[in-house]
Amino acid sequence: MASIEKMLNPKAVAVIGASESDGSIGQSLMRNLLMGRDRRKIYPVNINRETVMGLKCYPSVSKLPEHIDLAVIATPARTVPSIVEECAKAGVDGAVIVSAGFREVGSEGAKLESEIKQIQSTHDIRILGPNCVGVARPQIGLNATFLRDNPQPGQIAFISQSGALGSAIVNWAVSAGIGFSIFASLGSTLDIDYGDMIDYLGEDPNTRSIIIYMEGVGNAKKFMSSARGFARTKPIIVIKAGRYPAGAKAASSHTGALAGDFAVYEAAFKRAGVVMVDEIGDLFNCASVLDSRFLPAGPNLAIVTNAGGPSVLAADSVVSHGGQLAQMSEESMKILNGALPLYWSRGNPLDILGDADVARYELAVKTCIADPNVDGLLVIYTPQGTTQPTPLAEAVTKIAADRRKPMLTVWMGESSVRESRAIFHKNDIPTYSTPEEAVKTYSYMYQYRRNLDQLYQTPQELNVDFLPPKSHLKVMIRKAAKTRRALTQSEVDRFLDAYAIPRAKGSLSKSADQAAMIALDIGYPVVLKISSEDILHKTDIGGVVTGLNSAQAVKDAYKVIIDRAHKTKPEARIDGIYVQKMTAEIDYELILGAKKDRDFGSVILFGMGGTEVELINDVSIGLAPLNQILAHRVIEETKIYKALSKGLRNKKPVDLRPLEEIMVRFSNLIVDFPEIGEMDINPLIASNGEFTVLDARMIIDPSAIDHAGAYPHLVIVPYPTKYVNPWKLKDGTEVTLRPIKPEDEPIELEFIRGLSTETSRFRFFQIIKDLPHEALVRFCNIDYDREMAIIAETREGDRNLEIGVSRLILEANKKRGEFAVVVADKYQGKGLGVKLVDMLIEFAKEKGIETIYGTVMAENLKMIRLCEKLGFSTRREQESTIAELKLS
Repeated sequence: MASIEKMLNPKAVAVIGASESDGSIGQSLMRNLLMGRDRRKIYPVNINRETVMGLKCYPSVSKLPEHIDLAVIATPARTVPSIVEECAKAGVDGAVIVSAGFREVGSEGAKLESEIKQIQSTHDIRILGPNCVGVARPQIGLNATFLRDNPQPGQIAFISQSGALGSAIVNWAVSAGIGFSIFASLGSTLDIDYGDMIDYLGEDPNTRSIIIYMEGVGNAKKFMSSARGFARTKPIIVIKAGRYPAGAKAASSHTGALAGDFAVYEAAFKRAGVVMVDEIGDLFNCASVLDSRFLPAGPNLAIVTNAGGPSVLAADSVVSHGGQLAQMSEESMKILNGALPLYWSRGNPLDILGDADVARYELAVKTCIADPNVDGLLVIYTPQGTTQPTPLAEAVTKIAADRRKPMLTVWMGESSVRESRAIFHKNDIPTYSTPEEAVKTYSYMYQYRRNLDQLYQTPQELNVDFLPPKSHLKVMIRKAAKTRRALTQSEVDRFLDAYAIPRAKGSLSKSADQAAMIALDIGYPVVLKISSEDILHKTDIGGVVTGLNSAQAVKDAYKVIIDRAHKTKPEARIDGIYVQKMTAEIDYELILGAKKDRDFGSVILFGMGGTEVELINDVSIGLAPLNQILAHRVIEETKIYKALSKGLRNKKPVDLRPLEEIMVRFSNLIVDFPEIGEMDINPLIASNGEFTVLDARMIIDPSAIDHAGAYPHLVIVPYPTKYVNPWKLKDGTEVTLRPIKPEDEPIELEFIRGLSTETSRFRFFQIIKDLPHEALVRFCNIDYDREMAIIAETREGDRNLEIGVSRLILEANKKRGEFAVVVADKYQGKGLGVKLVDMLIEFAKEKGIETIYGTVMAENLKMIRLCEKLGFSTRREQESTIAELKLS
């Protein structure tokens, strides 16, 4: 991030293509940059001019008298590659390329862009653009854009993929008095993209929230990693263009047809903790409130108003956004009935009538805030009666100073309430001109809070094998890929069996007599199904016959199915007929599938299954990998969830724990096999409380057969099983060394509580004996792409016990990482600390980290000696010792 930091906080800026010509980009850039000339040097560069706007003009970057942190390039596209190369050789930290004429205009432009990318990769220079508006940081007086408006300082970061839309939004924000910590137009994202900007802004003290206009995510893996890293502390709000694609792409399975691009974006944003909004106004409304400590604990909203009409609109909006009107407690109703006029609404919304004065509002507002059934409060004022808006706003503001719940206000009108809204803005109280706006924002607040709470719940440990036998399956799928795109049912069965996904007994037959023998072996009644990679939807051609109870019936059905297949699909290659045990009673039919999204890789789909699955379209999507909590969330987001969890008509509810286990096993299968392009389990049936696969199909992705790198089909790094190792301490104690996982929160807390006062102080630089769930989440729920924590676990009696942990957190540039290690007092001096740090060194080397370092208390001599033993250099800094190990 060092070069990004320098280019976005430059001491010297070169404008290449600087001009005085009216209306030119070069003139606009110079005009905007010169507004900050008291904070940095501005150097115009133009071979055809001696001066620009009173400043000496230079013929090239190489002729400039000092080091340049930022070059802004506004020259014809054909000249840009050579200029970028010159900048790189001159040591320029970063360049903003506002020039257009690259891949957006065709192959010739794409070739120019490719040349720039090659130069950027060869040299250590960062590039924003090309074809962008530029970047502005009002807090430091930097405006390296050709915007007509000068953005004002604020605490909202705005990143836009579209320069034109970004310009329009900045213009609107300036007129609305909204300020920015940064405005960045990404353009073609040749180098700097969403992930880079989120990493930078996540550490920026002037940024409280990040809003994004997105057309396409670009590097989805980088975006997900950076967004997951900061969404808990800095809200990220996205408006995504392209909600309704012109048409669905042809797909070869149910899952492919159901999991549309936009639905995958929604699932990805939810997984990252990102808020997706519908309208541009929502971006700023959410950005101003989602970083608040007053996020609602629930959906129950109370509404206080002096007018019936707005309260009806507000109530309708609450319901339409999935919220609830709070049911006032008996105590609250007693207070309100005793103090309000006889004809008040006597319920929520609290219509306290048109003649309500300040005192009446105060009573209603205080009562709502104190009511345990109320999660949030909306106060509406309409200009009627004798109550003036400003004194009322001051009174509400005074009450809000001691609030512990979110409070939103709607002062309806324009000029008469402008002063009131200014009071609310000044005191950090969200205020709106319409009830619908306020309710919509409250809905986003609740969804954001609920999503983060659910996302970081502690998962339950499931009976799932993360290391099933799979090498033989790798061989099988690679052989199959040489001649076909789909696996047979028998081949798919081998995958299901290896991952312990329960299926109905069945086997492939090549003749009618063999089918009858298989049926006799597995027991009647049976089902016969056509097996052909060219016939994926069997029922469409009459390729399924059910309820067969004799050998003759099986033989007859075999012939019927074969004849139908030859008649309807004469070109189809038929492997045989699959004979399967028939389930007598089916309570629910479900679908569980996976497909590869072009941006976010392999995704998991779950919902109501059966032959009409696409018509019903009751499905939800999650990104692989899944754990128990994530699997439950995917289930919970479907309509069928209510039937499964509560029962439907005469059907009993089912225990969802086995279903969650199946989904996690299925996710692990998808994680382990990038060769799988699409997979359907349909139906996965629930029968008498048990879940069984009745039919499954798997389609091969030939492009992934010779895949390079680990998990090329995933944007979230799965649990790294390669670091799971058995080991022995010096005294022979057997331990398992493995990466930490979210399920470890209970043993992590027990470990911290068990540390001695000295050990706790040495590790945390203070004595910690307890940690809340929010802090433990930070320890246990990590992104393995940018952090690693290795725990040492041993068996003590009938339970697992954590006895040590080491942790390495990578800096955003992934060149350096900070480490820490702590071992339980009882197990110190037995070689565990050395082993734990050594495993971090192994991880760092594999990630290409150049340096790892740690801060050690000066009196922690044992840790200092351990570091020196492993080759770290140490140096004293004030009360601490810095241990550093260079790996390259």
